Amino acid sequence: MELIQQYFTAFTSNQLQKFAALQPLYTEWNTKINVISRKDIEALYEKHILHSLAIAAVFNFKDDAQILDLGTGGGFPGVPLAIYYPNVQFTLVDSINKKLKVIDAIASELGLTNITTIHTRVEDIKDKAFDYVVTRAVANLSQLWQWSKPLLKKNNTAIKIDNTNNLHSLICLKGGDLAAEIQTSQTKPRVWDLEQLFATPFFNQKYMLQVSK
Repeated sequence: MELIQQYFTAFTSNQLQKFAALQPLYTEWNTKINVISRKDIEALYEKHILHSLAIAAVFNFKDDAQILDLGTGGGFPGVPLAIYYPNVQFTLVDSINKKLKVIDAIASELGLTNITTIHTRVEDIKDKAFDYVVTRAVANLSQLWQWSKPLLKKNNTAIKIDNTNNLHSLICLKGGDLAAEIQTSQTKPRVWDLEQLFATPFFNQKYMLQVSK
């Protein structure tokens, strides 16, 4: 918990309470349904919560923005972002229903009313449009962009970055050498080195990519 407070200092007391509650909630649920690697549960704040909040370190989502968390798994990055952005609406999608049941229970316990879960494959989502798609290493960049592009709105009013309006985008957290993956995707993402944001060894060779329409 102290780790995320090293990098984020403007939390309300309500947000601090919610972030502090994540460790016991995920620890309890993980004994019933394995949504987080058991070797990672003790490093929840670094490997899952702070990693998810990398998006918040760069992007300033406006109130009422609509965000899709593609392949959310145990709720990352969607749950930490929903705490950080209480006035932004998050739709968390996964094809494994038992993981979504954990997210629903945790969201209910925390009083997070800005989270909706959908049990489906992302390619089966129809008649919905989002300001941004966020995701953590669930597929290669080509596949992520193929899934995300049809779900993004055409015009952007949801965030500002560098004091200019940005296009609706896919924002993904990935690791390793991404040069070949980016080239194969035929996209031109903006790339952030997370080790420049969070100075811990875990973030070595971890990146955030933004691909815009």
